[in-house]
Amino acid sequence: MAKVTLLSYTPNPETTVAAAAKLCYSSSDIDSLLGGLTDEKAESFVQMLSEIGHESPIEHASFTFGIEGVSRAFLAQITRHRIASYSVQSQRYVKENEFEFVTPPAIEQDPQAKEVFLRAMKQCGEAYREIAGILAEKYAGQMTAEGAQPKDAARKAEKKAIEDARFVLPNACDTKMVVTMNARSLMNFFRHRCCNRAQWEIRDVAEQMLRAVLEVAPVLFAKAGPPCFTGACPEGKMSCGQMQEMRAHYEKLHSEAKGRKDG
Repeated sequence: MAKVTLLSYTPNPETTVAAAAKLCYSSSDIDSLLGGLTDEKAESFVQMLSEIGHESPIEHASFTFGIEGVSRAFLAQITRHRIASYSVQSQRYVKENEFEFVTPPAIEQDPQAKEVFLRAMKQCGEAYREIAGILAEKYAGQMTAEGAQPKDAARKAEKKAIEDARFVLPNACDTKMVVTMNARSLMNFFRHRCCNRAQWEIRDVAEQMLRAVLEVAPVLFAKAGPPCFTGACPEGKMSCGQMQEMRAHYEKLHSEAKGRKDG
C-alpha cells in the first residue's frame, strides 16, 4: 500500500501567501509586508484569494512529499502533472533482483487472477536476472580484455547490464519518489486525482497528500478536493453518479482535519 509522508513545506504557508497577496493590493514595501499580518488577517487574505479566483499568490507556498509503495504505472500518471519536481528511485542504478510490486485490489481479491499475476511477476523477475547475468558476463569479459581489473570490471559490467535488463520489468514494479509541488499545482492535482473517476492508486495517494497538507494549511486548502466537493461535476455523461457521496466524504475529511487542528 502506498505511504505518503509530508517531508517539508514553506514555513507559515498561509502567512507567506497572504504577504504576497498583500503586496498586490497595497502600497506596502517589502520590509513592512508582514507587519500586522496576524493569523486572522492572513486567513482573511487567503479566503479572499479563493473567492475572487486570484491563484498566483498561492504558488509561493510549496510542499515536499515522500511517496513509497507505488507502482511504475503510478509514476507515469503523476509525472503528467508537469509543474512539480520529481526525484525517483532509478532502475538504472538500483538492482531489482527481488523487486517488490503493487498488486491491484481487483486482482488481489480474485484468486484466479492473482495466481496469473503472481506467475507473471515471477517470470519477469527470472527474465530480469537472466538477462542481467548474460549481459554482465559479456561486458565483464570485454572490459578485462581491454585491461580492466576483474573486480572493477565486474562492478561496471553489472551496472551496465541492468540498464537494459530493466526493460522486462512490469508496470507493477514498486518505486519510491520525492515530489514537490506548489499550492496552486496541488489544488489542480487534487481536482483531477481526488475525483472518483481517477485510477485507484493515484486517487489513494492524492487523498493522503490532501490529508497531510490540511494538517498544516487548512485555510489554504479549504476547497481542495474533486470538483464536486465545492461545485458541479464537470464529467457530463462520464460522471460517476456519486456526487453526493463524494461531497459527504470530503466534507468529513476536511472536518476531521479541522477537528484535529482545533483540538
